[in-house]
Formats: sequence, structure tokens, C-alpha cells
Amino acid sequence: MSAPERIPPRSVTTAELLAEGELTVRGRIRDASNAALYCTVSYDGREATCVYKPVAGERPLWDFPDGTLAQREVAAYEVSEATGWGLVPPTVLRDGPYGEGMCQLWVKAVPDGELLALVQGEEPEPGWKAIGLAEVGDGETALLVHADDERLRRLAVLDAVINNADRKGGHLLPTAEGRLYGIDHGVTFNVENKLRTLLWGWAGEPLTGEAVEVLKGLKDGLCEGAALATRLAALITPAEVRATRARVEALLESGRHPEPSGEWPAIPWPPV
Repeated sequence: MSAPERIPPRSVTTAELLAEGELTVRGRIRDASNAALYCTVSYDGREATCVYKPVAGERPLWDFPDGTLAQREVAAYEVSEATGWGLVPPTVLRDGPYGEGMCQLWVKAVPDGELLALVQGEEPEPGWKAIGLAEVGDGETALLVHADDERLRRLAVLDAVINNADRKGGHLLPTAEGRLYGIDHGVTFNVENKLRTLLWGWAGEPLTGEAVEVLKGLKDGLCEGAALATRLAALITPAEVRATRARVEALLESGRHPEPSGEWPAIPWPPV
């Protein structure tokens, strides 16, 4: 009699690991404005590090009264995945030691001096885009610039879609493999224009052909009853889903990166 065929163990997906794994708190991230806990998560022989932000640790915000910041973080991940760009680390909504919260895969960032810089002069060098003047002490100013980088440009498009009110330099995570991730998307999806970002370098410039195709896909995915719209409906309000689709349509109609509205501070503080 032949031996029974051995079935190889099923590999655990990252989504399963984050959603179903045992979450163990290892410490607290001190510089976060809301409770952010550094954790390990383990499931069926696989383990990873992650960030867990319990809803119970969120500070109420007058201009984001509906839903939770954790839900908005997950919604930002869903839109990122729909673009195909993978700009947000895997993120789920789950129960944890301190109740329901956002659980996001920890990304090990590497120092990258080629994304943001302070330079002298009024115009950036080739390969850089101007953000604006910044005070550097003793009454002096310098020009804050960001790289003319395809990864940042994709992130600028994502931020315009999700209406990110807080894109700081510290929220950019470059990896040793050349990937770039954006994190901290709790203040997103407002129905009012609240876009605040360091990535204004392409403001008013034509969108890339790639971005236009991605936006067309998002428009279809945000139609009532479509897959992305259904996923977002469980995380943000119906008005916010409609506003997201309206922003996508406005970007496609203009064919350009948005410009500061003048009705809201354009750059977050502190910027880094």
C-alpha cells in the first residue's frame, strides 16, 4: 500500500495573520498623537510585528465626528489596494487587547535623504520639486523641497482621492527594497476639502497617463454596488463615499494634480 500523499501546510496570508492572529502588546509608540501600540501578531506558525491603534485611545476631533480614525485608516488601505500601487501597508480592523482597532503591518523604514530636503535659493535643483519656504532659525529661511519621484507622485494622487489632511514627512516610509509606503491615514475622507500635504510639487501639472487609468478604475469601483464602494460603505459614511467618487471624477475632469484651495492650511504642522 502506498503511503498517503502529504498535503503541504497552507501558507497564512498577511490579511489572515493581522485579522486572526494572537496580538501581543510589546510597547507604546510615544510620539503618536493617539494611542499607537507596537505589537507582535502570530497565527498558525507565522509571526510579524504590527501597529495596533485601539479606538478607545483616539482623541475626539470636531471635524471628523463620524466613525473612527481606525476605520479611516482601513479605508485608505482599501483605496490604495484598488489603485494597484500598494502604497499603504496591509491594514485591518479587528478586536484586540484594548478593544476594536486598526492593525497594520509594521514596515521597517530606512533613512532616505533623497525624498525631502532644505536647500538655499528660490528655485529647486533638477530632480526636486518646491514645497515652500521654511523658517530655519535666526530669522533665516530655506526652501523645502521633495524629490521628483514617481513613488511620491503616486502617493500625491492617492492623497487627493482620500482627502488626506495630514501628509507629513514622517509618514513616508522608504524600504531597503525600494518601496515607499504612506502611513497614518486617520484624518482622511472628509466631505470638505481638507487636503494638507508636503507633496505639492506637482500642483497644477497634468496627471500622468498611469494616474488617469488608475483613476478611471477607481471611478468604476466607487459606483453604487461596486466592490470598492461596498467595502468603503462599511468603514465611512455614505456621504464620504460619494465625496470620494466626486473627487475622483473632478481629477479626471481637470486632468491635473490639485492645487491648494486657499481655504485651509495647505501644509501640515509640523511638516516632518
